[in-house]
Amino acid sequence: MSKPQEPHRPFFPFGNPFRMISPKGSNLSPSLLALVNSFEEALSARLRKLETVGDVLSLTWMQCAMESLCETHEEIKKLIVALELPVSDWDEKWIDVYLDISIKLLDISNTFSSELSRMNQGHLLIQCSLHNLESNSQQQLARACSFLNNWRHQRRSKNPRLEKCCSFLDGLMETLNLPKVKNSAKGKVLMRALYGVKVQTLFICSIFVALFSGSSKRLFELDVAGTYLWAEDFNHLRGVVNGIIRNQQSSQHDSLVKELLGVDTAVEKLYPMMQDGSMTGKEDPLQISITQLRAEAEKLSSGLDLLMKEVDSFFHAVLTGRDALLSNLRATCTATESAEGKRIRQPVS
Repeated sequence: MSKPQEPHRPFFPFGNPFRMISPKGSNLSPSLLALVNSFEEALSARLRKLETVGDVLSLTWMQCAMESLCETHEEIKKLIVALELPVSDWDEKWIDVYLDISIKLLDISNTFSSELSRMNQGHLLIQCSLHNLESNSQQQLARACSFLNNWRHQRRSKNPRLEKCCSFLDGLMETLNLPKVKNSAKGKVLMRALYGVKVQTLFICSIFVALFSGSSKRLFELDVAGTYLWAEDFNHLRGVVNGIIRNQQSSQHDSLVKELLGVDTAVEKLYPMMQDGSMTGKEDPLQISITQLRAEAEKLSSGLDLLMKEVDSFFHAVLTGRDALLSNLRATCTATESAEGKRIRQPVS
């Protein structure tokens, strides 16, 4: 007996965030409008650029996406400085949201780093295999075969941290419903910009999870309202990228990363040929397969190096932003306590 269909769950479980974060133009000065428009136009440009950097399933595209995300996080820090909004004027809810988001982002970044480390370890197995294949020794051939077999076993294993990463993304999704801003034009600008940061972050991180895991279940599906200057570019990019990932999804692979699948294909072609221990002739099928594996391994290595650097940069951008806020909070508290102490010590006239 089939289960009754569950009622449709609203995407935003706590209400409509657009009503809360969209600033009314009449409340913003020309300087504040210029700040928020500049931020949103730059975000639009970064989103458009991601449509021109190649195959969505490649490490190269992932590197460009993470670079774009780092730029957005750096821009929000610049916007906060430009707003000249003292930390002492921040609503307590804003601070809580910001700190909670930063913790989740650091966890997500660590998860991506762990998956890239796993991929790098797999690449080392391929390199060891290729090194042993440089000799015609039957003993080294056996070692090469063993390394390839270890690669195949590793590829069938899963990173448990990826599943945990999904819960972090769910937590970030809930923070799209930002605290309500009252009587603060600068606060409305800040919340509006933070919304753009979080949407891009959720989008990019959901793509990483999909490509690493081979599953499209966690892809970000939100259509952003047209009140944002970057909405059209985002909605178009999201539709294109998510469509590509769904079309490529295969139950045979735990990853959709192009370079990783390239090595997989070369290994699965070479491994059976090595079982008979034959290594005769430089142009026989075995040698051709070895050459193909070496080429695919080089693509994987190059892409991994660049992507790992960008993921590290993302971690650093989030961490420095968090540290700067905490430092300002401590400085504000110290100044407040000092001022209160002086007032207490003043003699009564």
